[in-house]
Amino acid sequence: MNPIMHSLILSSVATGTIITMSSFHWLLAWIGLELNTLAIIPIIAKQHHPRATEATTKYFLTQAAASAMILFASTTNAWTTGTWDISQLTNQPACVMLTLALTMKLGLAPLHFWLPEVLQGTSLKAALIIATWQKLAPTALLFMTHDSINPTILLTMGIMSTLTGGWGGLNQTQTRKIMAFSSIAHLGWMASILTLNPNIMLLNLTLYIIMTTPMFMMLMFTSSKTIKDLTTAWSISPQMTALMLMLLMSLGGLPPMTGFMPKWLILQEMTTHTLTTTTVMLALSALLSLFFYLRLSYISALTTFPMTTKTTYKWRFQPKLMTTPMAITISLSLLLLPMTPILLL
Repeated sequence: MNPIMHSLILSSVATGTIITMSSFHWLLAWIGLELNTLAIIPIIAKQHHPRATEATTKYFLTQAAASAMILFASTTNAWTTGTWDISQLTNQPACVMLTLALTMKLGLAPLHFWLPEVLQGTSLKAALIIATWQKLAPTALLFMTHDSINPTILLTMGIMSTLTGGWGGLNQTQTRKIMAFSSIAHLGWMASILTLNPNIMLLNLTLYIIMTTPMFMMLMFTSSKTIKDLTTAWSISPQMTALMLMLLMSLGGLPPMTGFMPKWLILQEMTTHTLTTTTVMLALSALLSLFFYLRLSYISALTTFPMTTKTTYKWRFQPKLMTTPMAITISLSLLLLPMTPILLL
């Protein structure tokens, strides 16, 4: 792709998200979502391959349907209340439609079917954008309307998402699909806490992006598209592979890594609101995700003897990727747990 066009498209993706996050009018928020969707379509379809075309079509149809539902919900609310203000969402059918539309955009279960297929059909760089940046605008709209959203719907979808993300990733061999189900599981935790304490949801989203970004960068660095490819990661960079092992533990939510912080705060907040059964179900569903994180870490770092002279190298081009930002984000993904008391103030 032409570098100028590539820069223009990426700028449009960022501009659409910023417009949505800074808007108070429903039409302006819808325009930002549409600009964001239309700008990322060429990025997904950049590879001239049938799988990329299929992923682009699925992504476009899903996002267009969700955007139309958002427009319909905002129009219904404006019809009954006479205002287009995002914070004045009081019509109950409009609230339900908006919740379903935004969860479809995010990829929450049971509206998650498009996310693994789209991530599998595109490149790792585009998958990184879809799994991180594309979550910002719908999450911002959920945050702005959290007072009007039915908590039962979000709690139900949150539990379904954590269970789906755990069960779905167990039998996968493609790393992009595993990261897609990991995204679904993390979004389930965010949806569960949104109506109870939206600030913890924002913290969870920030830490999710901090942990997911270096994971995708590691997969790009080692050209690992399947689990089998991870077996040669040690011969490419032993230091980064050792850090990836700890990063996977952080994604699974094991202390003393950073990933334990949002799960700890969410479980504590839900226990305070006497949602004991929901808390137990969420905690047990995290074990499912932890299993395939452990499997990835075992295959990447514990199945190859760390003697590079005896390791069989694969015939493939090595991507030239800057390791400094990757090391910084991995460090943040591992060492932020002591800051929990400061963030609670």
